[in-house]
Amino acid sequence: MDKPEGSSAGDRPPRTDVRARMVVGAVRLLATKGVEGTSFGEVLKATDSPRGSIYHHFPGGKPELLHAALDLASESGLTTMEATHGQPPDVVVERFLALWRLLLDRSQLTAGCAVMAVTVAATDDDLLVHAGTIFRTWTERLTDLFATGGMDVDSARQLAVIVIAATEGAVVLSRAERSAKPFDDVETVLLSMAKSFGAR
Repeated sequence: MDKPEGSSAGDRPPRTDVRARMVVGAVRLLATKGVEGTSFGEVLKATDSPRGSIYHHFPGGKPELLHAALDLASESGLTTMEATHGQPPDVVVERFLALWRLLLDRSQLTAGCAVMAVTVAATDDDLLVHAGTIFRTWTERLTDLFATGGMDVDSARQLAVIVIAATEGAVVLSRAERSAKPFDDVETVLLSMAKSFGAR
């Protein structure tokens, strides 16, 4: 549920906040270049940070940076979704999809999900566990939003899993094909599904 951090000037942390800037940079690199492309060297270059800041801010090395990036990717999206509390399921789904469409649009179809990038490429068990926890958290939050919007809990959880899985897949296909068409198709189906679930 990655909000496109750092996509515009207003999203960037102040230059004095080197650690925050590096974490934002790591999220962007994970989304575009994956785990291998998110080296300290690339993060320093992308954020114009001093080399001495690496182990000052991240004494645990690259894993510590990636854990921080995962937290930011998750929390920023969850915060944005709070605006849909109490709204019908289709409004919640529309908002969720809008986050991903913004990511694809701003990156010109070159960015994906930072959490997915860690899931498919990380060899560190702690990072994989962290990514799994984030996906469960997203599922629980969407389930709660759908239930608050009028759905029974079991149906709300089913829809939450479907929305997350389908959206992640749509982002992957759109990046691979350099076309928004897969995302458009999935969006149409998910919104229709959300409306039908909400009408039960």
